[in-house]
Amino acid sequence: MDALERVRELCLALPEVVERRSHGSPAWFVRGKKTFVMYLDDHHGDGRLALWCAAPEGMQEALVGGEPDHYFRPPYVGHRGWIGVHLNRGLDWNEIAGAIEDAYATVAPRSLVERARARD
Repeated sequence: MDALERVRELCLALPEVVERRSHGSPAWFVRGKKTFVMYLDDHHGDGRLALWCAAPEGMQEALVGGEPDHYFRPPYVGHRGWIGVHLNRGLDWNEIAGAIEDAYATVAPRSLVERARARD
């Protein structure tokens, strides 16, 4: 399974998530409205295979400061606290899944977040 397929599986397992292209890349939305994850492969020639994920307040600073080989401040959405997650630098898939789940919890209504947590 390639990286996109794994990300797709993780995102679509969450309640009321849909996938569609946004700005030319696969992206996942809660109830078709709010983006919580974007998949980018060499975005504008940056050489990265990465996710851009919504993140709780303070998470961007903690992750980018603590693990700059795995996380970065993405363009366009970084000023809103989103994190960039490298997919091809050896980060464990459990960590990537955690970033996706945190992104979902940041954007989704509380009732959906509770439903997602109940499935675990």
